[in-house]
Amino acid sequence: MPSVSAPETYFTRLLHAQAAPLLIAGPCSAETEEQVLATAHGLRALGRVQLFRAGVWKPRTRPGSFEGRGAAALPWLQRVKAETGLPVTIEVATPRHVEEALAYGVDVLWIGARTTVNPFAVQELADALAGTGVPVMVKNPVNPDVALWAGALERLERAGIRDLAAIHRGFSTFAPSRYRNAPTWALPIELKTRFPHIPLICDPSHIGGRRDLLLPIAQKALDLDYDGLMIETHPTPDQALSDAEQQITPQRLGELLQELKYRYRSSDNAEYRNKAEELRQKMDVADREIIEALARRMSLVEELAEYKRENNVKILQLDRWQEIFASRRDWAGRVGVNEKFVAELYKLIHIESIRKQTEILQRPE
Repeated sequence: MPSVSAPETYFTRLLHAQAAPLLIAGPCSAETEEQVLATAHGLRALGRVQLFRAGVWKPRTRPGSFEGRGAAALPWLQRVKAETGLPVTIEVATPRHVEEALAYGVDVLWIGARTTVNPFAVQELADALAGTGVPVMVKNPVNPDVALWAGALERLERAGIRDLAAIHRGFSTFAPSRYRNAPTWALPIELKTRFPHIPLICDPSHIGGRRDLLLPIAQKALDLDYDGLMIETHPTPDQALSDAEQQITPQRLGELLQELKYRYRSSDNAEYRNKAEELRQKMDVADREIIEALARRMSLVEELAEYKRENNVKILQLDRWQEIFASRRDWAGRVGVNEKFVAELYKLIHIESIRKQTEILQRPE
């Protein structure tokens, strides 16, 4: 369930319907009517799926890839609803997609990562969706930019759309990664901070890109208090026309759901509550000490900047910075603190140190 009190919406009603997180499942692409129906009936038998997803229009990176069956697949989704009772959701990228999807009774629409990155396209969709009352989910943009993601949600809210959810499907990166799309967990957490009333759903299929990564990604999302999961399923994944490596069978989805650990947001256990409060108070003290130490360090930076100014010395001393960067990581390792975390922390400290020194050196004589 969403973490804060909020007006009842389509998604919060789904969340209230069962104790476990919201579950969206279905094939990457609607390939044939038989494939779609076989998947839907398999998912219905699990008794856990609340929304059936299928790709109808598939935005592919390069031409020649399977781009979906288009509007021809929409009657298949009508059969899914009629035969299984599952509501259906598809991706839309143009106002025409919206019109055709609603004409066939699609229950929920989602805006994909390649569309979210384009404010013009999002605004066109917001205009087309205004007054329809249809629930909308918004995937994060391809690039790691929380402002674009937030902007898409804000455009939809301004169009009067109140039934909204956000989908975290990971971000493109040039850095080597075990993931298809780097999760960069800090960004969806930041989005949730800005929009606590909007449910946050994780898409482990697109983050991992491989079946063996689905479970750990889904588990981390649940541990981070996500409201739901979207997992791609197919009756014969190896024969799928798109994203075969990341899809699983409905049976395997059922097994995965059994393997997940569902944790509580809190506990009524008095011993736990007392101990947690004690530890939080100690962390508050530690945080104050950290901030006071940072204040002392910045005071020393300012003093050093004054000496540089008096002696006409440049701000950036690359050898000194490299020494700091290496030694602080080494110190962190010796006391059991994550070295990458300390490296990132000192990058921020260095940026602030340069800002302070620049401010001092640029003061009028």
